[in-house]
Amino acid sequence: MLVVISEDPRASHRANEAMRIALGVVAGENEVNIVLAGAGTHLLDEDTDDLVDGDDIAKFRASLRKLGVAFHVEASSLPDDPSWNADGHPVVPIGAEGIAALAAKASRFIIF
Repeated sequence: MLVVISEDPRASHRANEAMRIALGVVAGENEVNIVLAGAGTHLLDEDTDDLVDGDDIAKFRASLRKLGVAFHVEASSLPDDPSWNADGHPVVPIGAEGIAALAAKASRFIIF
């Protein structure tokens, strides 16, 4: 399954919902690739107080990290802020070709 999150978690609960769904699928022992694109990269912001559903986002991030799930992050959207991804989640920079390759091998998609 491929989950692409580009919704801005500072303005919408949809980014949180996408992460929650991805966690549920991973917990069911299914392979999931999560791509954060555009404003979706803010899901890894250090300060979750500015995020809609920030407390839930922090919990879901911790669970995904514990399960060893990496976030594929659109290379052109990687923040310069040194506090971004302060918890040290595994991050894989990815370009358009890489996202297309993940899409080609996925049997299901969730796009927020």
